[in-house]
Amino acid sequence: MADRSKPILYGADYSVYVRIARMTLEEKGVGYNLVPVDVFAEGGPPDWYLERHPFVRIPAFEHDGFRLFETGAITRYVDEAFQGPSLQPADARRRAVMNQIIGLVDAYAYRAMVWDVAVERLEGNPPDEKRVAAGLGVARTALTVLSDLKTPGDWLLGDMVSLADLHLAPVIGYFLNVEEGRHLLATVPAIAQWWDTVSIRSSFVGTTRAS
Repeated sequence: MADRSKPILYGADYSVYVRIARMTLEEKGVGYNLVPVDVFAEGGPPDWYLERHPFVRIPAFEHDGFRLFETGAITRYVDEAFQGPSLQPADARRRAVMNQIIGLVDAYAYRAMVWDVAVERLEGNPPDEKRVAAGLGVARTALTVLSDLKTPGDWLLGDMVSLADLHLAPVIGYFLNVEEGRHLLATVPAIAQWWDTVSIRSSFVGTTRAS
């Protein structure tokens, strides 16, 4: 039985966006309950889930009766509502760059890297090669821009782990399931080096989907 004193995250462990929220909770040291919701299940998710996400996507979140959907809202709330290291810079300009990176991932990198390349290559029968090629083009641009935006240091903002790192890591992780993704990342040294660091972070390792 779920412990209702803890935040509740609704979603599936295969989801990039559920993993982003889980990594944020892990970075803050917040215990939580993950309630399985599979939006791709035959017949769709259970009817009760509509009360938590009217657009029937994952994740959704609840804390002490307070409900949220949309990953960006969830992660910012978790960072601000719980004790632990801040995951958002205090400086307005650095925070703006963080939000720009998150927006870039949401608007461009996620669709291209996850759906157009990785999912299409892994699950397409046969894959749509035009879609894969177009996705790789967008992915190449996204990685180049991310490299330009990255501040010198271990993390995207330099010396601190931020929500930008947590937002990007699961997307890159999924992208690297295919050879094209691994090859393309290797051509962008700054992001490849960042990946070597974030991929061994406990919040990333601890949210790896069980095989």
